[in-house]
Amino acid sequence: MRTLFVIGLAVLVLGVLSFVVPVPTTHSRSAKIGDATIGVTTHSSEKLSPAIGGILCLAGVVLMIAGSRKSS
Repeated sequence: MRTLFVIGLAVLVLGVLSFVVPVPTTHSRSAKIGDATIGVTTHSSEKLSPAIGGILCLAGVVLMIAGSRKSS
């Protein structure tokens, strides 16, 4: 059961980090006109939704509680 506790701890840490660390994304657009190609690449960083971070934190706590219980 110790493995479940460690997985829960990792999920909890990822949930807390999702509130702080932005996720980088890249979008590429291109248009071809005859033999010429015009392309634009944009880079942006956005944080995850707070609902996702909350669900990750809650799941981590539940897994840690389940992993810390001793089986009879």
